[in-house]
Amino acid sequence: MGERKEPYILHEEPGLKKYCACGLSKNKPYCDGSHHGTGIHSYKVEIDEPKTVAICGCGLSKNKPFCDGSHASQQA
Repeated sequence: MGERKEPYILHEEPGLKKYCACGLSKNKPYCDGSHHGTGIHSYKVEIDEPKTVAICGCGLSKNKPFCDGSHASQQA
């Protein structure tokens, strides 16, 4: 992650979601397997019911893969 200044706001349906942790995915915020060979693994999240989530786009969240608002302290 890291190049965005704001989170990805997504409506997710129930099921296992894999979010990018390496920043290399061409389908961010979702993992596309680009991390293979880096030693980094995707963030796996089980969504139990339909809901809107905010996925970190800046890489600063302390609650990854979810946004905790850390990007706001980096904006000028």
